[in-house]
Parts: sequence; structure tokens; C-alpha cells
Amino acid sequence: MTTAPLRGTPPHPAPRTSAAPLTGIVLAALALTSCSSDPTAATGDNPTRPVTVFAAASLKPAFTQIAHDHPNLKVTFTFDGSNSLVDQISAGAKADVLATADTTTMGTAHTKKLLGGPEKAFATNVLTLIVPRGNPAAITGLDQSLHGKKLVICAPAVPCGKATATLTRHLGVTLTPVSEENKVTDVRGKVESGEADAGIVYTTDAKNSGDKVHTLPIRDTDKAINIYPIALVADAPHPPDGQAFIDAVLSPKGQDVLKRYGFGTP
Repeated sequence: MTTAPLRGTPPHPAPRTSAAPLTGIVLAALALTSCSSDPTAATGDNPTRPVTVFAAASLKPAFTQIAHDHPNLKVTFTFDGSNSLVDQISAGAKADVLATADTTTMGTAHTKKLLGGPEKAFATNVLTLIVPRGNPAAITGLDQSLHGKKLVICAPAVPCGKATATLTRHLGVTLTPVSEENKVTDVRGKVESGEADAGIVYTTDAKNSGDKVHTLPIRDTDKAINIYPIALVADAPHPPDGQAFIDAVLSPKGQDVLKRYGFGTP
């Protein structure tokens, strides 16, 4: 671009052709301004959309993959027992999204006015029995083989514990666990390490354990299906981006990820 005639007062009006380069500069500047205002834009490989997600511990592998598949969202996760997540938000913890392992716990969040939008069901889960690799205690199921053995289950207050109580009532089985955990992943961990002889977990946890455990199916698990809901949190720091993550979970691609990790469709 020729700029010399602009440095002083020209003796004659500037040629009309000099307007074209200036017009191009103005249009380019406007284009850049428009791009920088796009909330989905990213600079290089750096995500520009922070999202804080509080999610049930059983969702960790699947949600981590969904976040990886959407690099325009910079997702920070807190994975814990569903009841604990609601307690944390109630106590003032900041989050954009809440995903629980049952509708009852999400209902508690709704009652406490912790939600900033409607909850949407996005997955289901059922229970199974796992034992350490090799099954050293020779467990055969929810039967007499558990007598005198170290059984670990979820605490009654958390979703997997509620489902366990519902299922065992239906089956007419009385359990004598040595430990009741506040997260299903803690049950899984004790079985994987051999600290427990058996544990009742979600089928997704058994799948995620791979060859570290052996799975023993439980009959009539359809009598205790857990439905997983997701919702925006009230006073979310980044509501549009929180909704973007929810949309990713509900999308066909997100649903495919959940299925790969063993979840069912609601």
C-alpha cells in the first residue's frame, strides 16, 4: 500500500484509487473484530471456554473422553459420590454442570434450588458383582459363597447403595458387608487390589476394570436401574459453556461414547 501522500498536505486531492487499499484495511479490521467476539473461538490450541463439571464418580472415563472430543471446551471435573457433589454445591462450591447417578439425588438438588435449568436423562446403569482376578475366594454369586467373605458395597445414601438395597430386597437376599463406601469407584478399587473378596458395582465399573476383576452377573438387575440426569447449576459461572457440555453429552457422538463405556440409553 502507498502511504507517502498521507504524510503531508498534498497540493491536489488524493487520487480516487487510494481509497481501495484503505477500504481493504477497514474491512479486515472489522473481520478481525468479528472473529474475536465469537465465544467459540480459540487461539491456537488453547481452549477459550472454561467449564466446571461436577459428575458422579462412575462417569469419569466416559466424561473425560467426551471432553477430549470437544477441545474448544476447557473442562475441569470434580468426580465424587452424587450426594457429596450436591452437598459441595449447597455449601457454595462453584460449578456449571451437575450430573448425578440417579434421579433422587438430582431431585434433592432441585429441592435445594441448586439447578439453573431442567435436568435431562442421558444414561442408565445397572449393578453386577465383581471379584479379584482369579476369584481366590471362590465366590459364585449373591449366595452362601459370600458367607464369611469380605464383601464391599456402596453406602445406602449414595445411588449405587440405594440400587443395591432395592435389588437385594427384590431378591430376598441379606448382605453382611465388611465395608460400605461413599463412591462406587472405592468399592471397585478394594476389589481390584484384593482387599475385598467381592464387591457390588455398576456394570460400567466392571468394564473399566478390565482384566483386574472377574464379573459375576446378578439376576433381575432390571429391577434396580439407575437413570443418570444432567443439568445446569444455578448461578453457574459459565452457563453457555455449561450448556455446550450438556449438549455434547446428549449428542449422538456423546451417546456413542457412553455406550462404549457400558452405559445404557434412558
